[in-house]
Amino acid sequence: TKAPTAVICLSPYSGGMEIDSIKMAKKLAPYSKTILIAKQDHFIATEVSNNEDGFELETVSFKSNLGPALIFGVRKLVKKHGIKNVIFFGASELKSLYFSFLGLDINLIIRHGTTKSRPKKDWFHRLIYSKVNYHVAICEHLAKNVEYIIPFGKKTELKIIYSSLLNIPEPKHHAKSDVIQLLHVGRIAKGKGQEDAILACKKLYDENIDFNLTLVGGFDESYKEEFLRFLENCTYKEKIKLVGHTKNVQSYLDNSDVFIFPSHGEGLSNAFLEALSNNLICISYDNTSFPELQKLGFYFHCVKDRDINHLQDKLLVVSNSIDLEKEKSYNNYVLATSLFSLDKELNEYLTLLI
Repeated sequence: TKAPTAVICLSPYSGGMEIDSIKMAKKLAPYSKTILIAKQDHFIATEVSNNEDGFELETVSFKSNLGPALIFGVRKLVKKHGIKNVIFFGASELKSLYFSFLGLDINLIIRHGTTKSRPKKDWFHRLIYSKVNYHVAICEHLAKNVEYIIPFGKKTELKIIYSSLLNIPEPKHHAKSDVIQLLHVGRIAKGKGQEDAILACKKLYDENIDFNLTLVGGFDESYKEEFLRFLENCTYKEKIKLVGHTKNVQSYLDNSDVFIFPSHGEGLSNAFLEALSNNLICISYDNTSFPELQKLGFYFHCVKDRDINHLQDKLLVVSNSIDLEKEKSYNNYVLATSLFSLDKELNEYLTLLI
């Protein structure tokens, strides 16, 4: 058994990172006393029912990412539970966590799942990152990004640990219909690819190829108005279905043909991996971690980054050869089950814990 571990994610949002932090607490619970620390009255806190998955939920109420409420709130919980390991999902709150952990013997692991753009190597960031034991990147692209962006302390190590996909079902061969079912899964936010996915459908519409595009994911509130205006002006808006946040993503994966994910910048998208492993025909831009997935052996289509014309052309070609494309995609399931297995991920994390 490992020493008590806190998984900390203080984000108020409801995207991949927040869901991953809940999954991480579940995975570690059998091997360590595990506490999930989240922001009070926000997504993670409302999503988790205390103790039902073997870990405890604790919440902190704070307004500022650098302030006494957060610093002393987390410090109190770390002392209360005798925490020795911390796995932190996030970035901006680390400023407070540095002071929360001052003088305590903490094995600090930061898990990186998104691409960051601006280097943080000024004196203050060098200070707050100086006590980090391990940076864990979830793919090679992010490992390079971490090296470029983040200052390393004297004893800091960088590891790559691929996230596991839980309970990957054998792909279903649903009967082909006359209507092509397109899917995008992800928080509806600027640059996440929903606008590009909608624009990609224009050629299908112009060529009278019948389709539906389903968007699964809740809104980033700051972007909601802009996106709904964009959708309102789309000539084929009746073909676009907004589902919102749902726990039953699998049913949408089971009933779709093409997963179109033209994100402008990802870490390594769980939604994309799940679509690959479910034998969907997948299309992305050739940015961030997507070329890396092709090198690992996955079959899918990468088009030129942010090139809508190329995206439209590729979607048209794919839509005209659905059966052949599904055949070519089938090995993705086998590859995903071995590369993203729970045992592999858990063993790699457990070696980092004390």
